[in-house]
Amino acid sequence: MRKKIKETYLITGVAGFIGFSLALNLLKKKKNIIGLDNLNNYYDIKLKKSRLEILSKFKNFKFIKTDLTNFIALKKIFKKNKFSHVFHLAAQAGVRYSLKAPEQYIKSNINGFYNILELSKLKKIKHFIYASSSSVYGANKNYPFSETSNCSHPIQLYAATKLSNEVMAHSYSSLYNLPTSGIRFFTVYGPWGRPDQALFIFTKNIIENKTINLFNYGNHTRDFTYIDDIVDGIIRIGKSIPKKNKKWDAKNPNPSFSKSPYQIYNISSNRRVKLTSYLKILEKNLRKKAKIKYLPLQKGDVPDVSSSINKIKSKLNYNPKVNVEIGIKKFVDWYKFYYKKWSNIQ
Repeated sequence: MRKKIKETYLITGVAGFIGFSLALNLLKKKKNIIGLDNLNNYYDIKLKKSRLEILSKFKNFKFIKTDLTNFIALKKIFKKNKFSHVFHLAAQAGVRYSLKAPEQYIKSNINGFYNILELSKLKKIKHFIYASSSSVYGANKNYPFSETSNCSHPIQLYAATKLSNEVMAHSYSSLYNLPTSGIRFFTVYGPWGRPDQALFIFTKNIIENKTINLFNYGNHTRDFTYIDDIVDGIIRIGKSIPKKNKKWDAKNPNPSFSKSPYQIYNISSNRRVKLTSYLKILEKNLRKKAKIKYLPLQKGDVPDVSSSINKIKSKLNYNPKVNVEIGIKKFVDWYKFYYKKWSNIQ
């Protein structure tokens, strides 16, 4: 009897928040992982290296430092390794940073995405799974956002690049029969998160007695989604390889799937929370009040976000488990441990 060959997964952005968390989960399940990252300095490289240090303890993990804009280097990696699945989570993150350095978003999120997509086609990858974003809903205010909602009006370049990724992926699914699944993440938070995210900034500033800026006068609402629920959703999607769908109606086109092997999913907590409520839970866990400066809505920011996860719940039995009360406590516990700030907390 022929021994079954163990599949190898490629994860791009493996030193990032979501990439690291996905890799750690899969490595614990004995999956073979090759992870790519360019270790850029968008935020603290020490944090990225700390994540890699944990992953590197697994014998079934290999890290390769490379830039996704380097097609020749990527081609060599794809030639040397046989991947079954590609989890493309690398991107230039940050909505506000896209106003300062738009060229970085074109390089990483468009050129880099094309390189990975093209090589996935050439190597006949079983399933190409990639990170989109809830920001694609843009100016739309028809809540809650579902995968069938209109996404024609992105309001920042970051969102435009993510929407472009979805269109590019569909073209490859249509032309080359490449199974692709795009995931629209909603405000991911939790241990090992990004320092440019609200929860990270709020925690740091409260501990250090610094003022927190609350834009839109604190009236933002978000579908804060805990990292473990995000990873659970990604894995479920990864296992569900899209197929051609004859039920798709070209006269009444549903944008969430296609006649081609293509799918779009929302992943969220399915619970809309006001930012000020989020902050109060954090203050409770830190046992310390925040110093707050209320400011108007920032350019390119979306005031409210609310999602529907009916599709992923019905198709893949996804059910988010961690509420913000538990999730914030888990983050604070991790933050205290990682940064050793106990002495600064009352």
